[in-house]
Amino acid sequence: MRVFLGLCGLAAAFAPTLSVAGEWDVGGEVAGELRYFPNDPLYPGQFEHFQPSISFQPDIRWESDDRKHQVVLIPYARIDAQDDERTHIDLREGYYRYNADGGWSLTVGAVKVFWGRTESRHLVDIINQTDAVEDIDEEDKLGQPMANLTLINDWGTVDLYVMSGFRTRTFPGVDGRPRFALPVDTDAEIINRDWGRGAVDVAARYSHYIGNWDFGVSIFHGTSREPRFAIDGANQRIRPVYNTITQGGVDLQYTQDAWLWKLEAIVREGHGDTFAAAVGGFEYTLYQIFGSNADLGLLAEYQYDGRDEDFVLESFGPAFAAPVTFADNDVFAGARLGLNDTQDTSLLAGATVDTNDAFIGMFVEAQRRFGQNWTAELEARLFLNADPDNAAYPIRDDDFITLRVTRFF
Repeated sequence: MRVFLGLCGLAAAFAPTLSVAGEWDVGGEVAGELRYFPNDPLYPGQFEHFQPSISFQPDIRWESDDRKHQVVLIPYARIDAQDDERTHIDLREGYYRYNADGGWSLTVGAVKVFWGRTESRHLVDIINQTDAVEDIDEEDKLGQPMANLTLINDWGTVDLYVMSGFRTRTFPGVDGRPRFALPVDTDAEIINRDWGRGAVDVAARYSHYIGNWDFGVSIFHGTSREPRFAIDGANQRIRPVYNTITQGGVDLQYTQDAWLWKLEAIVREGHGDTFAAAVGGFEYTLYQIFGSNADLGLLAEYQYDGRDEDFVLESFGPAFAAPVTFADNDVFAGARLGLNDTQDTSLLAGATVDTNDAFIGMFVEAQRRFGQNWTAELEARLFLNADPDNAAYPIRDDDFITLRVTRFF
């Protein structure tokens, strides 16, 4: 936490030295959310069916007249009526950025960085920690303290990262859903590194495009954002274990007319035996279907993961050799519908099928804007045909529907 506050303070410290001239942009959003779980809970202490909450995310930005200096501040807060662990505050982004004339920029502070191409899983996206109390899809991220140097040239873009102030993953509490049979105790984490959260991580990524090809090559060394799980039966809890890893990744996209071919692949060392994982597939878009302005994208991807699924005995007890994954030999299919209307109406639906035991995870996400400042979203997640040997078996009765209404300002 000291490193986190120090980096954010360093970013803020630049602001007083800047000219007051420039452009301010102050906005944000507040959202009311209601989740409904139709099935009764499986485990003692869990709430039953309804989970209301409210979230607030201001967005404050300043840019100098010459666009060389930028300051961004995006805090986030959620208050949840059922799960104390889901009530939390985070600094999603809080940084200072200097954009030089010579094709380089320097960013210092808490930042969100996204790497990835595919739809169903983002293997190469490793900079930020997942905010898992927000949703199960791993799309929500915590801000990561860092210094980031970006070099932009005709031959490509190079990003160099130095990070500290490690953020541990959030998980639902004893009351929360969905969760494992034993709750994950986020106050009992094990970080297997000297200096713990203050240890330094480094990463680099090169990205470019050649013709119809867009690609990125990345390397990361530091504390894994994915925890392993240690079973503490005596205290009826799961302890998250964070190891030092080295991960190399590649992401590719080939664009040809209505086709997008996508691939993400990694090799990781530090979680049991060195393993490889990949997800790849396509998106094909049908434009102006049925004589309207609507576009329909058809999605298909295959997920492979070769990580070690065995238990190992360590000083703190039995633990998984590698982080648990649902996506080891799965096929994803889905569709994305955009009506291209003034209300930005869209629908995304898909299903992932485990080819080993036929477990199916389904989701539907729909949204529509009302007026200038309101958006309504409806989401559903279903878990079908879960086998006792499948990692998703503990959440087999945690299907849920989410209604979210957001007011932008």
